[in-house]
Amino acid sequence: MSTPPAGTTKKRTFSRNDYLAPLPIPTGRKPSDVLNTIWRKNEVFLDIGSYSIGSAVMVLWPMVLLFALLNYITPDPLIWGGGLIIVGIPISLVVYGLFREVPFPVRFNRQRREVCVPRGDGEYWIVPWESVTAAATQHSSVSQAGKATMGLLIIGFENPDPLAKDDNKNFSLGFNCGGGTTAMALWECMRSYMEIGPEAVEDQTARFDRTKGIWATYLDDLVRAAKLRGWPLTILWEGFCGIFIFNTLLIDVLERWKLNPPPDLPYPDIIEWSKPLPPEQWVKRSPELEAAIVKRNAELAAQAEQALLMEQS
Repeated sequence: MSTPPAGTTKKRTFSRNDYLAPLPIPTGRKPSDVLNTIWRKNEVFLDIGSYSIGSAVMVLWPMVLLFALLNYITPDPLIWGGGLIIVGIPISLVVYGLFREVPFPVRFNRQRREVCVPRGDGEYWIVPWESVTAAATQHSSVSQAGKATMGLLIIGFENPDPLAKDDNKNFSLGFNCGGGTTAMALWECMRSYMEIGPEAVEDQTARFDRTKGIWATYLDDLVRAAKLRGWPLTILWEGFCGIFIFNTLLIDVLERWKLNPPPDLPYPDIIEWSKPLPPEQWVKRSPELEAAIVKRNAELAAQAEQALLMEQS
């Protein structure tokens, strides 16, 4: 796949595309797994899953509440009809997905600097890390209701088999995270893991090892949040918003059903490929990437210095 160089931004009236890789240079954003895509993380590999049932619930549940409130205030068959169309179709797709097998994750091996991309019928690709493409795309539309902005993080992989058929040469993952800086922060989870190490990326993988019940786990999360933000904010956010606005209890139920534990890659060759290597056998960065990272870090440092001077002036 031919894409503009990393660091390039293309703006139009209602769209913006930020090209992040190749080569995977720093974005300047802090890694943030905004969609809980990290399924496994250790010293050897990072598993990224595209099955985000929690995000679907967090988007759909407030819409259900909104239509219910509108119908309560102004009972009207049109509201029910609009709700069934706008919310009913996505809910049907979510329910359909609940009864299908969870897709295998994409595995990023930092010691080999390769990515395992599972495909259908037991096939998988081993793709060089530095050949992976990434872009944050953002589109806006204007209507009577105002301006609406949507965006994606798109990560692309190219089949290493030169004899692959045209319909099997490329594969991409799309993450509906809003584009822009949010997409960069999500991409930084993968980039920072591969280029810095596991310690550079926070994760929520503990949610896949629930030894307590749903309510006991929820109370533990409240206590943990209260230690960080205090009880007033915790009761407002994790308490009221968590249960009534985003329905975190339903999310916990569905994640326990579908992702406890997350699917692993079953291929014998990949099990061997995922084992740790002696440090002297770790694959190094290419000279091209090394130079690109040094240049990018200098650019980010200059931007930070300029921003500081503007604040002081």
